[in-house]
Amino acid sequence: MAVPLPVLIVGDVHGDLERLFAALRPYPAEQWRTFFLGDLVDGGPFGVGALRYARDRPNTTVLLGNHEALLLGALRDRTARGPALRSWLGAGGQPHELEELARDPGLQCWLRERPAMVLLEDGTLLQHCDSDALGLLVPGAATEVVAAVNREVSRLLQVGEVERLVELMTPRGVFRRQPFRLESWLRRTGARRVVHGHTPHHAPEPEAYAGGRAICYDGGLGRWGGRGRRGGPARASVAPLPAAKL
Repeated sequence: MAVPLPVLIVGDVHGDLERLFAALRPYPAEQWRTFFLGDLVDGGPFGVGALRYARDRPNTTVLLGNHEALLLGALRDRTARGPALRSWLGAGGQPHELEELARDPGLQCWLRERPAMVLLEDGTLLQHCDSDALGLLVPGAATEVVAAVNREVSRLLQVGEVERLVELMTPRGVFRRQPFRLESWLRRTGARRVVHGHTPHHAPEPEAYAGGRAICYDGGLGRWGGRGRRGGPARASVAPLPAAKL
């Protein structure tokens, strides 16, 4: 009987492929089950390269981040130079990356198929943002909420309606400011804890809070971009998932 691989979490990369390679060096792909929490793109110059690398890394799952949603909106508005393109540029989008994605239909298709959330066997819920807002996409009484959210996210991406996703994936710090919403979200999704990126922290390792019921893996790995982006220690963004408390 095969022994399950340990889980490795990768927080926001934001186009810093050089630091990503260095951070992953101690974790050979064949020895780890790797999860990227989204926002591989924007800010730095190698976001599309980071997407391709993560897509092709064995034993790896990539989640959708708000910047991936922004990028897909920019791709839709690329020719007409519509508002989604301007929003993406304002959020750190790199024009050469958009052109590169436009020339790669296979990568576009793969990106539109990314899940927003994954519920691990130990009850850990992985998602990009530290908010329960994606739950608004499905009825309050829906069963298997994670699967229902992922189906609706997939539908919105396939039809090009990304503005709603961007709106729901942008809020920061909801779980820290309103712990009752964290507890409610965990109950609704059937999870024991949530692991996320999106809101940069300044700790030397992934930052656990709310009594360990939430862990943030956005330690500022990428050296470029917006709020809190400062090239923090790699181990604050790329690290094994600690065992869940019983």
